[in-house]
Amino acid sequence: MGYVVATRRNDDMITTTMGTCRADKLIAALPARAWCRLSAGAGAHGPREYWWARVPVRICWQPGRGHWLLARRSMTTGEIAYYVCYGPRRTRLLDLARIAGARWAIEECFQQAKNEAGLDEYQVRDWRAWYAHITLSMAAHAWLSVARSLTAKGDPVPATT
Repeated sequence: MGYVVATRRNDDMITTTMGTCRADKLIAALPARAWCRLSAGAGAHGPREYWWARVPVRICWQPGRGHWLLARRSMTTGEIAYYVCYGPRRTRLLDLARIAGARWAIEECFQQAKNEAGLDEYQVRDWRAWYAHITLSMAAHAWLSVARSLTAKGDPVPATT
């Protein structure tokens, strides 16, 4: 398993030649053929398609593992987002794009939990109380999601006791 973490365009990356270079400069140096049109997953209005490219970074890879700088370019505005990635050396660009695209679904889930289950309605005074609030809010959100799914399919919603 690997990870994909957002980074800034002016963050310095350790290159495969043991030098450093800004993220935006590394991506700007890529040839046009390095960019692939891929979907980052389903969105509210259909597939979320972007141009994606990656470049290897860091020379000290563990056996069978790799590090990359991943770039996502908007098809409409040309704006570029940057990600630092780590995972199995055979990880495909498509897999990295899907992992980066999963962030959208996670953010949507948190926004729904804030709107429907009061996830953001707590003033932190004690760690245990905060933890209990977060746990109950997420459990309530999960129950609401299941109930909404069952209702959409026409199944009865289980009663709470």
